Amino acid sequence: MSQEQEAIIENIRWNESGLLPAVVQDARTLEVLMFAYMNPESLRLSLESGQTWFWSRSRSELWHKGGTSGNTQAITSIHYDCDSDTLLVKVVPEGPACHTGENTCFYREIPLTGQAAAGPLRTASADEGRFAVLGELERVIAERETERPEGAYTTYLFDKGVDKILKKVGEEASETIIAAKNKDNAELRLEVSDLIYHLLVLLQERKLPLDEILDELSARHERPRRD
Repeated sequence: MSQEQEAIIENIRWNESGLLPAVVQDARTLEVLMFAYMNPESLRLSLESGQTWFWSRSRSELWHKGGTSGNTQAITSIHYDCDSDTLLVKVVPEGPACHTGENTCFYREIPLTGQAAAGPLRTASADEGRFAVLGELERVIAERETERPEGAYTTYLFDKGVDKILKKVGEEASETIIAAKNKDNAELRLEVSDLIYHLLVLLQERKLPLDEILDELSARHERPRRD
C-alpha cells in the first residue's frame, strides 16, 4: 500500500458501522453489476490483490467476490465521489456477478407508467451511437468466453487459445491489406469487420478493456501537436 492510498482510505467518510457503499460496474460495457459494502480492510485487500473484496453485513466477515464460485472481478479502477462516501469500482468480470447466474444483479425491471408520453430518451451522443455496436460486440464476446456455447466460433477461438487468435488477427490483417491494394471497397469492408472482431476477441483473451484503448487514443489526441 502506498502512502497516498493509505491517506485516501483514512480520509474517506466511513459510516457509523465503518462501511462504505460500493457500486461495481463493468469496465467494458459500463453496465452496473452489483452493489455491496466495503470497510477499510476490504478496500486495502482490493487494492493489494487487484480483485474485489467486500464486507458481508449478514455474515460479519470479509468476502472475496468469486473466491468460491470462481466468478472473480479484476479491478481496472476505483473512484470515490465528491462527498467521499461512495465508491465506484470498475471491473472486468470473470463470470456472472449475481448468485442467480445473471450477469448483473439488476436484471429485474419495474415497468414505468407514461413512458411513451415522455418520448424517446437521448442517452448518448451521435458519435457514441455510431460505435455502440463495438460495445455490444465486446459484451457478447465476453459472454461467449464465460459460457462457451457449443458450436459457436468465438468458443472455438477461446478453446484454441491465444496462438490461434493471434494467427487469425494476422490473417485478417493480411487480407485487409490485399483488399485495400486491390481497391475493392466491398471486400475491404468485410475484411476490416473481420479484423475488428478478432482484435476484440484478442483484447478479451488478454483482459484488456476496449475502454483502455479508447482512453489511450483520447490521450494521444489531447497531446500538443507539432504540425
